Amino acid sequence: MSARSLPEADLWRATTYPYRIPQRSFVFELGLEHPLRDGDALPDLSGRTAVLAVGSNQSPEQLARKFRGGMWGPIPVVRCELDDFDSVYSPHIASYGAIAATLQHAPGTVVTLFVTWLDDVQLKRMHETEILSANYGFGRLDGVALRCEAGPALDAVHVYNSRRGTFCLDGEPIAIAEISAKRRHWRAMTQMEMQHHVLDRLAPGYELTHFIESSVSDADLRRRRSDELKIGARPFSPPNFHEVEIG
Repeated sequence: MSARSLPEADLWRATTYPYRIPQRSFVFELGLEHPLRDGDALPDLSGRTAVLAVGSNQSPEQLARKFRGGMWGPIPVVRCELDDFDSVYSPHIASYGAIAATLQHAPGTVVTLFVTWLDDVQLKRMHETEILSANYGFGRLDGVALRCEAGPALDAVHVYNSRRGTFCLDGEPIAIAEISAKRRHWRAMTQMEMQHHVLDRLAPGYELTHFIESSVSDADLRRRRSDELKIGARPFSPPNFHEVEIG
């Protein structure tokens, strides 16, 4: 099939997820990333909720989309290492066409992620961007080994995690290649590799641009495709994860 017209910016957003991820902690404010240098102090963290960023919420570009304007205040975004977990693909297609991330228990793996410290207003906004799609729930991981580049040590952290589980190929999750990890024992794919895999699985014969455009423009088709990707998914059920009800 021939490709429909998909704006270049929309194609870029679908195929470059999880976008640019900084190599050090930063403060996000007024749409900009302010890297933390050695000795820099974080904004006051009291009253804030520590939320693990597993996919694109690590990227200033995604945060800029979610927190437009100057009303939100600073968001500390702290680089960290998390033991025994990995960032993997969720079995769903996001409304903007990307195959998005979720967390999965992965004994022995050490994944590099970020913790976003959100005040109540920022957390409410993040809930709106994550929960309303019904693909993600919100919960707390207790008893974790989480080493942070700045700020306090953490043994518990909140996280958005896919209600659909983890996409699997030959019974194993697929890690997100753009996200760094040590001792990763699952196959990793880039977003573009994952897009082509999903295309071959769900719509052989389509051009990738056409496939993405149709997923973005047709919510029912996108839902049906996501339901097909869920077949064979692995649930997320570590004993130290507790779902938190959103008020």
